[in-house]
Amino acid sequence: MKKPHLPAALRALAMIKPKQRLTAQYLLSLLIAVTLAFLVGAGIMLLCGYDPIVCYTALFKGALGKPRAFGNTLAKTATLCLTGLAMSIAAKAGIFNVGGEGQLYFGGLAAAVVGARLIGAPAWVIIACALLAAVLAGGLYAWVPGVLKVKLKVDEVVTTILLNSAAIYFCSYLANGPLKTAEKGISSGTDSIAASFSPLIRLSNLNGSIFVAGVAALLIWYLMTRSTAGFEMKITGTNPRFAKCGGIRADRLMIWGMVLSGMLCGLVGMTEVFGIHKRFITNLSAGYYFDGMLVAMIMRYQPFGVIVMSFFFAVLTIGGSAMELSAGISSEVILIVQAVIIFFMAAEGGIRQSFSAWAARRRVRREAAL
Repeated sequence: MKKPHLPAALRALAMIKPKQRLTAQYLLSLLIAVTLAFLVGAGIMLLCGYDPIVCYTALFKGALGKPRAFGNTLAKTATLCLTGLAMSIAAKAGIFNVGGEGQLYFGGLAAAVVGARLIGAPAWVIIACALLAAVLAGGLYAWVPGVLKVKLKVDEVVTTILLNSAAIYFCSYLANGPLKTAEKGISSGTDSIAASFSPLIRLSNLNGSIFVAGVAALLIWYLMTRSTAGFEMKITGTNPRFAKCGGIRADRLMIWGMVLSGMLCGLVGMTEVFGIHKRFITNLSAGYYFDGMLVAMIMRYQPFGVIVMSFFFAVLTIGGSAMELSAGISSEVILIVQAVIIFFMAAEGGIRQSFSAWAARRRVRREAAL
C-alpha cells in the first residue's frame, strides 16, 4: 500500500536544498547535528545496557584501527563517492536520477561479459574495454528516462524507479540463464573475468579500482565547479526558464546530466565486478546508489562535500560491523544508532533554525533587560 507514495517521497528528498552552497554556517550546524546524534545514540546504547564509550571506540577502531579495516573503509568511501557524485551531477542539471541501481547492474553485467570474453588479451586491455562497456551500458540506460523527461515530460523519478526493477530482474535472469557460468561450485553468476584489479591491502576490499574512482571523481569535480558546462548545468538546475532565455540548451544539458550520472553508476558496477567479485553476481549491490543519494543530499550536491561525507558514512558502515563483533552490541542497535545519526544530519536545517530562534529570543530578552 505504500508503494504509490514512494515517488513523491523520493522527489521530496531529492529537493533538499539543491540550490544552496556549503557555507561555514551550514557546516557548523551539520557538526552540531552530528554531535547531537552521537549523544542520542549513546543514550540508546545505555538504555540497551551497553557502554557507549566502549561501543564508539569499537566503531572507530573497527573502521580505522587496522590496515585491513582502513582498506575496507577506503573502498566503501570510493563507492559512496561515485554514487553520490552520480546523483549530484544529475541534480545540478535539474533532473533527478533515482535509477542508479539499475544502471549499476547493467554496467556490472556489461563489464563482466567483456572481461570473460577477452581471454588471452593483456590485463590493461581487458580492464579498459570492460570500463568502456560499463560506462556505455550505464549511460545508455540512463539516457532513456532522460529523453522521456525532456521530450515527453514523463516524470523521471517514476521512470527511473521502474527501470531499476526492470534492470535488476533482467540482469539476474541473464546471470541465472543464458549467461550462467558452467563452473563447478558456482550456483549463480556469469563466467569469471580474465583480469581484475590488484588488491592494495591484504584481506581487504581495497584494490586498484580506487585509482579509477579517484580520477573519475576529479573529472566530475572539475566539470561541476570549473568548466563552462558545469556552470550552465548549475543555471539549468536552478532556473531552466532563465537558462533557455540565456541561450543555454537546457534540455540537452539535462539529458547529458542524466547520461553522465548513469555512466558513473556503470563504473561502480564495473569496479565491484573487477575489484571484488571477479564475476557478475545477482546481489551485486546492497543499495549502494541509495546510500550515495543520501550523501549527496546532505552535502547539497557539492562535489567536495560528497567526498568528505562519503568517508564519514564509510566509517559508520564498516565500523558498525566491527562494533557487533568486538563490543557485543546487537546489529539492531547499531542500525538504530546509524539511523539516528543520519536523521540528525538530514534535519540540520530545522536544528539550525531552532538555534537561531533561541539566540534571537535570548538577544531580545537581554536588550529588554537593559
